[in-house]
Amino acid sequence: MNGDDDPYELSVGVPSVEVFRRLRTDAGLSDKAPEAVAVALPNTWHGVVLRYQGEPIGMGRIIGDGGTAFQVVDMCVHPAHQGRGLGKRIMAALTEELERRAPATAYVSLIADGPARFLYEKFGFADTAAHDSIGMYRAMDGDSAPQSPTPGRPC
Repeated sequence: MNGDDDPYELSVGVPSVEVFRRLRTDAGLSDKAPEAVAVALPNTWHGVVLRYQGEPIGMGRIIGDGGTAFQVVDMCVHPAHQGRGLGKRIMAALTEELERRAPATAYVSLIADGPARFLYEKFGFADTAAHDSIGMYRAMDGDSAPQSPTPGRPC
């Protein structure tokens, strides 16, 4: 669905702090503190927002140092719009920008929750354990037990 009758529009950029938080929570991702989001969004290397009839219903971002390391984060689509290939559309736009601007030696990572891994595999992502490595994270919320960061739910 990419014709004139397509009610979905994908644009480059990031949403407002309020919209960012709503998109994450609507999609079942963890909420983030507004002050943290306000710092994070301007530091996005590349981001896209998906709109349905003008209303933001999805997004994805790439963060990183611009040279050696990048991470795909905040991939989400509102549940009412999932199952229509929209996550694939977001991921295709992010991947296209990586292929266009990221150096060939850059390392791109992400954390895939549940079946989202099947979407990411279509774009060349593989389990890190396959290369004698394991992905790790640390939540900065003060809890001793790690909490899932949930940056990439199925779309």
